[in-house]
Amino acid sequence: MLNRFKRFVSTTQYKEAHRASVIRPMGRFSSGFLLLLASLPLFPQDTHYAPKNQLIPAANCLSLKGAWEGGYVPCDPVTHEAWLKDIRHWRLERRIRIGYNGWRYDQPALQWIRSSFIQPQMMVQDRYFYDPVACKYSVDRYLDDLEKRYGGIDAVLIWPTYPNMGIDNRNQQDMIRAMPGGIAGVKQMIADFHRRGVRVLFPMMMWDQGTREPEASWPQAIADLMKQIDADGINGDTQDGVPVAFSEAAEKDGHPLAFEPEGSPSDEALAWNVMTWGQYGGQFNFVPGVDRFRWLESRHMVNISDRWNRNKTDDLQYAFFNGEGWESWENIWGIWNGITPRDGEATRRMATIERGIAPFLTSTDWEPFYPTHRYGVYASRWPLGDETVWTIVNRNEYNIEGRQISVPAQRGMRYFDLYHGTELKPEKEADSAVLAFQLEARGFGAILATHNEPSANIHNLLSAMKSITAKPLASYPSEWKTLPQKIVAIEPTKPAANPPANMVKITGGDYVFKVEGIEIEGFDDIGVDVQYPWEDMARRFHEHRMQIKPFYMDKFPITNAEFKDFIQAARYEPTDKLNFLRDWKNGTYPDGWANKPVTWVSVEDARAYAKWAGKRLPHEWEWQFAAQGLDGRKYPWGNEWQASAVPAPDQGRTLRGPDEVDAHPAGASPFGVMDMVGNVWQWTDEYIDDHTRGGILRGGDYYQPQGSIWYFPQAYRNDQHGKLLLMAPSYDRAATLGFRCVVDAQ
Repeated sequence: MLNRFKRFVSTTQYKEAHRASVIRPMGRFSSGFLLLLASLPLFPQDTHYAPKNQLIPAANCLSLKGAWEGGYVPCDPVTHEAWLKDIRHWRLERRIRIGYNGWRYDQPALQWIRSSFIQPQMMVQDRYFYDPVACKYSVDRYLDDLEKRYGGIDAVLIWPTYPNMGIDNRNQQDMIRAMPGGIAGVKQMIADFHRRGVRVLFPMMMWDQGTREPEASWPQAIADLMKQIDADGINGDTQDGVPVAFSEAAEKDGHPLAFEPEGSPSDEALAWNVMTWGQYGGQFNFVPGVDRFRWLESRHMVNISDRWNRNKTDDLQYAFFNGEGWESWENIWGIWNGITPRDGEATRRMATIERGIAPFLTSTDWEPFYPTHRYGVYASRWPLGDETVWTIVNRNEYNIEGRQISVPAQRGMRYFDLYHGTELKPEKEADSAVLAFQLEARGFGAILATHNEPSANIHNLLSAMKSITAKPLASYPSEWKTLPQKIVAIEPTKPAANPPANMVKITGGDYVFKVEGIEIEGFDDIGVDVQYPWEDMARRFHEHRMQIKPFYMDKFPITNAEFKDFIQAARYEPTDKLNFLRDWKNGTYPDGWANKPVTWVSVEDARAYAKWAGKRLPHEWEWQFAAQGLDGRKYPWGNEWQASAVPAPDQGRTLRGPDEVDAHPAGASPFGVMDMVGNVWQWTDEYIDDHTRGGILRGGDYYQPQGSIWYFPQAYRNDQHGKLLLMAPSYDRAATLGFRCVVDAQ
């Protein structure tokens, strides 16, 4: 800091400043020195509190320092004003440098972002969102659950793509079209959210360069589809800013969209990225930071995203201090990281207040770190007209009662404790009014100052908050718990004494079943992958000694010809027909495909075939035993990869189709089972918990989309499996997913 002063002040001033810094180490400046700081001319790029990533740091004096760091001297009005002047100057200069024009924030179609405080990322596979038995979306059930647990939401980011995308060549827009009911069903589902006052966003994956190429340019294809289904916005997955061309395409279509990049956009892109995620991971300090994008544009909405953290206090307090929102993300790629009751109740209180005072929270005169009486209590002042609101957080681990803030005394001014829903009686002290109220440990507070009778909205807020806060936050459990999973039962078949046609006997035996889930995210956290019946919670790595009973397995995957026989004999017709046997035409498979494995069948379709044939789907450990035998081999044919044992990989953007099931005899397992790896994935078990469903797929497939690590990963080894998140038959069916059956042996 002194090096910067040296460039701009006289030698005498520099010597005085340096002498002061020697006598009082950094963080213990005298008032005189800080007055010098405040009076210095502010040159271009001359800021002492430059943003660190997305957060602007607080004044040094707000941080408690140990004796070895020079000790602690609290802030005073001079230091606060110097800090405020510094960051205001940074904002002014930054807006000039980027040529800022915030006209998009004035668009009527985008006004909703200003109060979009709570926005979950919701996987379409969430069992509260869609009922595959009734074959209908259950938007009301989903929203009622969130209302009950944490006070409801303002927008929802509906996620139909990653991690399933890439199992075949459907692109990100195709994944939306594959949702139940197709475009018409999705549009009605969005209308159901709108009916409840909830805005809807979808993701955009710029990394999706390996699947089917869209018919139009990326900006136009996305704008057209979002207009067709009447969505409200787009989240830019892995993007540090969505390019302006996407906003322009949506505006040209007459359907403006709110673009929300995942990462921090450039300051210039703030003009068209009207929303942002706040991924502050690793930057949560005791003293909150000021979000740079909210500071540059107070109408910009930031939703803090901290998906893996199991304690949400930092997220919620940083959001409340900055007047911004929170990404209430629980279903993380099928891994449930549920909000605790304490965090849920804190969310309800924070969001209720923010919704009630939303117009204040876009104030251009926002003043972060308005002085408070107690250490660890931080306030933001939000003036609007002749009224003012303060949002307050107590970062301490203990309750604080009594005198909290002082404000200039004004005749006739009334003060309301918005958190507790009561009017305050200020204590007169010189020219100040001192406000006393209670703040819970790691809790929240909010004050309204007004000369007028509070509006009807404020009266409603006071009444609601008085009821909500009747119980302290500490009375709500804060212990995080995982959701238990259970396996979907597979009923045994009638035992066979002899091998049924085209089936191979698997002798069974004492077997060490060892497998790991091939998933891109989650590492070894609780809840990743699945919970086998002998485990107490879901995990990624599994090992279990078990006794495999003898059974018979289909030598080959079920073929198109075999499945056609089933359809004709059983007159099978699924309730959810979308994408069923999508590669067939006029009720039959393409010429030359009779001996290729049937695909575009859901787990429900496969079970229906198995039941008709007197068979069943294999448990995963049965499939692995049939592929591996008792010698622990890595692949069905041995321990080294053998290209001739599997189809050649397809790395293009249009699928050529699988090979015939008997095309690669070198791939036979120890028992003579064929085509187990590298042609098509094969259905085995299904696991469910209260919110998620996952199908365990074995064997991998021939399709390898290029250009990104985010596509559905392959699991070619015998000790690996894939987990496909399940929603509905129309969505779950894929061009590279088939099945084979087993029969129990006597």
